[in-house]
Amino acid sequence: IEDNFKMLEVMEKANADIVELQFPFSEPTADGPLFVKANQAALDNGMTIEKCFDFMKEASKRFKMPFLMMGYYNTVYAMGEEAFCARLKDCGGVGFIVPDLPLEESDSLFSHAEKFNLSPVLIMTPNSSIERKQEIADKSRDFIYCVARKGVTGKKTSFDESLDEYLREVQGITDLPLALGFGVSTHEDLKYIKGKAHMAIIGSAALKAYESGGASELENLLCWQN
Repeated sequence: IEDNFKMLEVMEKANADIVELQFPFSEPTADGPLFVKANQAALDNGMTIEKCFDFMKEASKRFKMPFLMMGYYNTVYAMGEEAFCARLKDCGGVGFIVPDLPLEESDSLFSHAEKFNLSPVLIMTPNSSIERKQEIADKSRDFIYCVARKGVTGKKTSFDESLDEYLREVQGITDLPLALGFGVSTHEDLKYIKGKAHMAIIGSAALKAYESGGASELENLLCWQN
C-alpha cells in the first residue's frame, strides 16, 4: 500500500490525466507476466477487494487525479453489479475497465454504471472487424482504450505504419478521445504516438521502473520533456 502511495505521488507530479488501480484477481487473463506476478503477490499478502476500495477512497482524497478500477468481472459478479457500482462511486472512482466482460453481456452492468455516473471503459483491438469496432465505439462513453497489438500487457509493441492505420481507422468511426496501451514503454514511444492518440497508457513500464529504481526511476520515466 505504501509503495502504491509513493507511485501515486510521482504520477501526480507528472500530471497524469487518470490512473488505473488494479484490483488483484487470481486469473488476470489480459495481463502479462509482470502483472500476473503482481496480482498473485498482492493476494498472497492478504490484499482483498475491500482493502482495494479503502485504498481508492483514501487515494481519491489525497490526489487530484481521477481513478478507474481495473479488474475482472468475477469481482463485479461476486459483489453484485449494482453494489459494485455504488461502492466504486462512494470510494471516489470515476469508472472501470473490465476486459473479460463480453460486449454482448454488458448491458446490465453499464446500466448500473450510468445510474451512478460511472464511465465503463471499453477495449478495442486492431484485429477486430470494422463492424465490431463501431459497436465498441457506440457503447463507449468518455474515451476508448485502444490496444496496440494482439496479446497481453507488457510485451514490446512495434510503432509503425500499421499502428497509424489502425488509429486512423478508429478516428474515422468516433469522435471520442483514444487512449493507446499495451507496450508503451519509452519516451520514444510517447513521442511517436503524440498527435495520433490522446493518451498513452503506461502500466508494465511504470511497475518495472519502480521495481528497478524506486520513485526516482519512475519519475524519470513519467516526468519528461518532449
